[in-house]
Amino acid sequence: MRLVIADCTVDYSGRLTAHLPRATRLLMVKADGCVAVHADGGAYKPLNWMNAPNTLTEHEDHWTVVSPKGEELLITIHDVISDTAVDLGIDPGLQKDGVEAHLQELLALEPERLGEGIKLIRREYPTEIGPVDLLCRAEDGSTIAVEIKRRGEIDGVEQLTRYLEFLNRVSDLAPVTGMFVAQEIKPQAKTLASDRSIDWVEVDYDELRGIERPQQKLF
Repeated sequence: MRLVIADCTVDYSGRLTAHLPRATRLLMVKADGCVAVHADGGAYKPLNWMNAPNTLTEHEDHWTVVSPKGEELLITIHDVISDTAVDLGIDPGLQKDGVEAHLQELLALEPERLGEGIKLIRREYPTEIGPVDLLCRAEDGSTIAVEIKRRGEIDGVEQLTRYLEFLNRVSDLAPVTGMFVAQEIKPQAKTLASDRSIDWVEVDYDELRGIERPQQKLF
């Protein structure tokens, strides 16, 4: 990972245009090619970013980051304060809590719960950036990457998007579509998933475990 602290301005052009005026920011370049621009605040979310795959070209006073779709991030660098590169090695991935792990186990046993004719290819299918929870085969023979969360939020959709970018480079699997699965999925995550042509499914944990909920009585 490369971390550059620089006085810079940032311009994005693509589906829309955006401009960040001159200020000191953190420029993060990850090993997979993702480029993100951060301010000193706002928690984890970058001010602007370009997911991999993309092409980063460095010039004397600016960077250009271009996606395969023609989107461009132009970072004009006025002054470099710090430039550090660190090899983080292979990350073991996020350890799921008990509910997420059990959901994955139950859905691996009964993948048809996710859709008629869906069959399991493998659990924890490896990619260069971590394992996909379930890799499945749809009834029409296409490949589905399934990401499972206890609670579905935007981060999970972003994670699945990155997996799909890598999986679709594998000729034996492509084209690979995504499915985001959780007990509860936030409206924003549903919107983002739909915008990226990723299916989403809410599942009932108790129903998967075969537990019948008590019927409510009026008296």
